[in-house]
Amino acid sequence: MRGEGDHGSAVRGLLRDIEVFGGPLAEFDVERAPADPVLLFMSWLSEAVADGLRDPHAMTLSTVDEAGDPDARVLILKGVDGSGWQFAGHGFSPKGHQLAVHPRAALTFYWPEHGRQVRLRGAVTPGTAEENAADFLGRSATARAGALLGRQSQYLADPAECDRALHASLALIRQEPSLVDSGWIRYTLAPVEVEFWQAARSRVHTRLRYERAGAGWERFRLWS
Repeated sequence: MRGEGDHGSAVRGLLRDIEVFGGPLAEFDVERAPADPVLLFMSWLSEAVADGLRDPHAMTLSTVDEAGDPDARVLILKGVDGSGWQFAGHGFSPKGHQLAVHPRAALTFYWPEHGRQVRLRGAVTPGTAEENAADFLGRSATARAGALLGRQSQYLADPAECDRALHASLALIRQEPSLVDSGWIRYTLAPVEVEFWQAARSRVHTRLRYERAGAGWERFRLWS
């Protein structure tokens, strides 16, 4: 019989044998990086889309709860502009409650095929009623129906109950296609830091951090 130590060794061996940065890595010329991190982010995102990377707009949203404990989940980026990076969620969800108490968060993007990572931190603000409504109505009927239930992350004792509630919610949307959930929020994270990380097989990775300085940005190279 194998003990816990044997299992631990097997797991470490399994993880150690996984190849990382196996494909051709992207290039990153720091000297040619633009003054605005939005421009560099959009360049990297566009390259990920053009190369067919899977879910290139997926990102990890990290928040803290009332006790200060961290929480994280993967969401879809809704937009990027001069005001910040946008994402959406229900105000009654765990992330909604957490952002109401601590309106600061971090976003992490990772494109492993290119060996690239982008990390952001900053304050989060809710959208206007018009922005929230536009985002909600832009979702699929099933996604809107699920949001209208307002029960995200609650315990589910009977899956059949969920099916019945979702069916009723879809019927309501068919009757009122312009119905908007007042609890739906499109958030904007305005970063004070944006870090771009480019992997290298040598493990001497390239890191460039943008830090907010007044109305502009300062750029700093970081040790890998």
